[in-house]
Amino acid sequence: MTLKYNIDSDYIIRIRREIHEYPELGWNLPKTSAVVKRELEAMGIAWSEECGECSVTGVINPEKKGFTIGIRADMDALPVDELNDLEYKSKIPGKMHACGHDAHTAMLLGAAKALNEIRDQLNCRVKLIFQPCEEGPGSGGELMVQRGVMDDVDVVIALHVDNFLEAGNIGICSGNAMASARRFTVDFYGKTTHGTLPQNGVNALAMAVRAYTGINQMLVTEIDPFAEKICTIGSFHSGFAANVLPDHAVFDGTIRTYDKELDQYIFSRICTIAQNAAEEVGGTCKVTSPRFTMHLYNDPGVSEELMKSASKVVGDDRVASFGKKMSSEDFSFYTAKKPGALFRLGTRNEEKGCVTPAHTNTFMIDEEALKTGSAVFVQFVIDHMNGYPPR
Repeated sequence: MTLKYNIDSDYIIRIRREIHEYPELGWNLPKTSAVVKRELEAMGIAWSEECGECSVTGVINPEKKGFTIGIRADMDALPVDELNDLEYKSKIPGKMHACGHDAHTAMLLGAAKALNEIRDQLNCRVKLIFQPCEEGPGSGGELMVQRGVMDDVDVVIALHVDNFLEAGNIGICSGNAMASARRFTVDFYGKTTHGTLPQNGVNALAMAVRAYTGINQMLVTEIDPFAEKICTIGSFHSGFAANVLPDHAVFDGTIRTYDKELDQYIFSRICTIAQNAAEEVGGTCKVTSPRFTMHLYNDPGVSEELMKSASKVVGDDRVASFGKKMSSEDFSFYTAKKPGALFRLGTRNEEKGCVTPAHTNTFMIDEEALKTGSAVFVQFVIDHMNGYPPR
């Protein structure tokens, strides 16, 4: 069915910039969620925080019970100092929307505005899902799903801005799209002593070094070199003085894979290697895994339908299959519950300097592309308001 709708590009950009100036982290999003609630109220859409504080949901056509399409946007920023010279640069030191979640939130509000204007012509409910804490610690997506956000949703979609794609282009990876992500922390405990009396202490740093070496050796000798996996230790801390043996050392790392059994094998071997290293030196260790995000599986049928809807917005030549990534996305918890898919919205524009990847302090996006993201959301709803697969 063909319905006319209006995407308010100026509105989307204005909301995005307002959120960008005041980035917030994790679960603590009072200003950001307030913007979302304010805008939903202005549209006449009732909102709820039933899935937790700073998580916001709203429903268009709540009285219609036949079919429900969910659209999700994440809202949190990153602990990064922004270096961009912008009039709407982050006003909060040490915080920046360096992953585009400000744009995701603005695009969902833009789509909500357009859909709400044609709600009487829609034969479905649309659930708007604004999620905290995609970046961690913890997972806002996992928590919202646990608290029932998907119970009344039949199919769910989302997007992510991408500076590897030209502005306005759409990329979709059907099937396995993004890796699972396990964060792990290993703490080693020994006994401090003066550096000239090593026999009186237990060197926690020595334990950590042995474990670090052993883990890297394990990855080379025990894992299929063609397996899709990444295991990185990116943080390592110990000691406070040159002449004191440290009684504590800690390192943090991440495991990325598409294979649950491989993830579990690598993590179990890290636990064993760390324990053995601690015992060899005479100390103890503790291994924890504070966050695990499932790998993102884009339902092939939903992915195909998203490509069709996107083609109506931008044309066939600007929609393409997209390669899978080893980065992670906790939208995976939604698609594990119901059929769904996440697509990539190109925001790259070399003339405007929008070229650096996400999670960098110079990350910028071409805002002219944001109307396209909202339009794809709206078009998918129109195309599937009578059910999925389309009837």
